[in-house]
Amino acid sequence: MKGISIKDIAKQAGVSPTTVSFVLNGKAKEKRISEQVSKKIQKIATRLKYKPNQLARGLRTGKTKTIGLIVEDIANNFFATLAKVVEDEADKHGYKVLYGSTEDNTEKAKGLLEVLKYRQVDGYIITPTKNLDKEIELLQSAAKPLVLVDRYFPHVSSHYVVLNNYQGAYEATAHLAKQGYRKIAIVTIASDQTQMKERLDGFTAALKDHKIPFNKSLVKRLPFDLDRESFNNEMKKFLTSVKDLDAVFFATNYLGIAGIEAIRSLGWEIGKQIGLVGFDDHDLFRLHSPSITCVSQPIAAIGKSLVDILMKELNHAAGSPAYPQQQVVLEPELIIRDSSRR
Repeated sequence: MKGISIKDIAKQAGVSPTTVSFVLNGKAKEKRISEQVSKKIQKIATRLKYKPNQLARGLRTGKTKTIGLIVEDIANNFFATLAKVVEDEADKHGYKVLYGSTEDNTEKAKGLLEVLKYRQVDGYIITPTKNLDKEIELLQSAAKPLVLVDRYFPHVSSHYVVLNNYQGAYEATAHLAKQGYRKIAIVTIASDQTQMKERLDGFTAALKDHKIPFNKSLVKRLPFDLDRESFNNEMKKFLTSVKDLDAVFFATNYLGIAGIEAIRSLGWEIGKQIGLVGFDDHDLFRLHSPSITCVSQPIAAIGKSLVDILMKELNHAAGSPAYPQQQVVLEPELIIRDSSRR
């Protein structure tokens, strides 16, 4: 079925297509179109359920009123909640959000950028993969507004909104130490990106400050793309290989969930035989018995900061001095529950 066009509205309103275009693009006052005509056009457009062609609109105005959001995994609780916040905040400014997942795969990330480029999005919010720095720099050189989230490239000057990952991991590990745990392991992802490096650094610093010797055998790095069964098997092998292990810190929420499954399959009692802390909150952590201690990220504040920065970039007048780089680091909250109390 053919969509409703500006010409269809113009015919019914008895005005020119140009007049309809001015009204629907918010330029009625600027073009001195009467309020009566403006209301008539808007009423007809609503009745006919007119939807503008965003690509055509982009060619005319240079704006499609869309934002591209690229995250690591939209199925992950953290990124799904973040996407919802971004969507709600963008809607307040009249923007829609197109999004996709990279699965931490650089080629997939590049493909998503190509799709968003074709869709002529006005700006980007990106959770970058390891080798996406060149593409970020190309977008910047093309004057495309963008903000990085969750991680960034130290050698690339950009807007970003991230968590104080070091502090979150430090507080989690220090909490375990204060509870009397001495053989504390960390399960993390095999990645040297900023967020994972800072979590490992925070973990080792807290051990040092609490006079607990750091041992590389207590660090388990797992590939991001393992399936559920492989995560479970690798976790069980690691946990049973460490003599006198009494606590473990999982550096992401999906590792925490896999860890709970592995520990339960070993028949160990969480909170009694082994202490447990996860990074990023999750409904399962709150509802699990015993409830799971975690480092919680302020997702609402992250999403709002991302959209605020991007809107300022989008509204920044061309030719005026460059909008200063905004590098926002938000603080985590340690939520103490039963899994780490002695």
